[in-house]
Amino acid sequence: MSRFPVENIRNFSIIAHVDHGKSTLADRLLELTGTIDKTKNNKQVLDKLQVERERGITVKAQTASLFYNCEGKQYLLNLIDTPGHVDFSYEVSRSLSACQGVLLVVDANEGIQAQTVANFFLAFEAQLSVIPVINKIDLKNADPERVVKQIEKVFDIPSDECIKISAKLGTNVESVLQAVIERIPPYAGQVGYLIAGMKDVTEAQIGDTLYLHKQPVEPLPGFKSAKPMVFAGMYPVDQSEYNNLKSAIDKLTLNDSSVTVHRDSSLALGAGWRLGFLGLLHMEVFNQRLEQEYNASVILTTPTVPYKAVLSSAKLIKEYREKEITIINPAQFPDKSKVTEYLEPVVLGTIITPVEFTGKIMMLCQARRAVQKNMVFIDQNRVMLKYLLPLNEIVVDFYDSLKSLSSGYASFDYEDAGYQTAELVKMDILLNGNIVEELVTIVHKDKAQTVGKAICERLKDSLPRQLFEIAIQAAIGSKIIARETVKAYRKNVLAKCYGGDITRKMKLLKRQAEGKKKLRKIGNIEVPKDAFIKVLKTQTDK
Repeated sequence: MSRFPVENIRNFSIIAHVDHGKSTLADRLLELTGTIDKTKNNKQVLDKLQVERERGITVKAQTASLFYNCEGKQYLLNLIDTPGHVDFSYEVSRSLSACQGVLLVVDANEGIQAQTVANFFLAFEAQLSVIPVINKIDLKNADPERVVKQIEKVFDIPSDECIKISAKLGTNVESVLQAVIERIPPYAGQVGYLIAGMKDVTEAQIGDTLYLHKQPVEPLPGFKSAKPMVFAGMYPVDQSEYNNLKSAIDKLTLNDSSVTVHRDSSLALGAGWRLGFLGLLHMEVFNQRLEQEYNASVILTTPTVPYKAVLSSAKLIKEYREKEITIINPAQFPDKSKVTEYLEPVVLGTIITPVEFTGKIMMLCQARRAVQKNMVFIDQNRVMLKYLLPLNEIVVDFYDSLKSLSSGYASFDYEDAGYQTAELVKMDILLNGNIVEELVTIVHKDKAQTVGKAICERLKDSLPRQLFEIAIQAAIGSKIIARETVKAYRKNVLAKCYGGDITRKMKLLKRQAEGKKKLRKIGNIEVPKDAFIKVLKTQTDK
């Protein structure tokens, strides 16, 4: 490595929307430079994790050093293949800070998508050279000329700078390496590593600036620490597995530092953790990696978002030591009387869709309390919509609804946009008048009734019948907003009456009803663990 002078080194990243062919292009570049042998088995070589292979996505940014001869000079090209999904944009921004240029890959069939736009602006803000590469020109419906016009309109990059390739067949890939050498400036030197004597891995933050002892320097700018957007409770299926799961989570967070971990416990589910993730896919991938790499089986509760409350009483401010508190566990939501206002997280969402689906998508966004900010036509049949959306409205099934409304053609990306004031309420679930702590939820006032009804219905389906009636209620304060009833088992007390007077039958029925009423007062409802799991688990059947 030390043979290469600085002017012969290029550090570059491959960025794109999910599934536009980044990892396939990386395979061809590795083959062309002789880094790996040419075989038919070279498919997404840099995607090493099992979860990446199964889902066909990149989760961790991967690096490779390539040696390339150009005009008699030997060059060292350091390549980073990055993820394309919105949840892993943290990996992308981290990779870009080690580069001087990027290959922006766009699918010749699908054109510019939401994540293409987001990744371009990440590179643009980092002042990197951008080389647009139009991939998949071998496809039957490919229209590279249309994509060139889109790139020119949205990113203001001249059309003659675009390189048209097919990474799968290897068509014109050589010209990508030429462009990397010609258009990307050399960097300051090599990327290296050092071994530090830290006792705890959490002390090392990504983006830290290292300096010599007693010779402090100005820290490098531009690094924001990863901010969890979604929180979920994680518990072992069996409490005896707690220590094994703890060590598995510790090992996995070494590999993925963007997950935050807080200890948590619940009466029904036992000891566990409240984990913070960058998004839903991030949560699913983390869960899948726990199962595959560590054989851990876990209960994952429905995801929630971090709310804030501005406290009004001086006593509470003294207790919390701050005026504005963040709530990641719904059970700790403060009462309205102690708060001046509640705040909920909002995101700026970008949706790119074919024009014919615009009406349906606008209706979906309105139903999710979104505010439209912008609408731009990329070309005659694609439109880019910008919305300000409350995070809790998109966190569970917004992406799925968007995909099904648009027959899979719309793409979605979001970025953090801070907090806004919201009318939030704490909704309790009662069983025969007793509050169930684990099922407390925070909802927007307008959505309380529909959410309450859905939880009550799910509980009704999963609670076993008793000898007495069970009333399942959703309540805000003392006001009941939804109710379902689990009917009691009852003996047929009229079986011994053959004919006879109606008053005799009424007397028997009345006596039975009184007995049930008495039972209901003294009967305790033991909620089985699997009923909790059914209600709390992420809803995959939507």
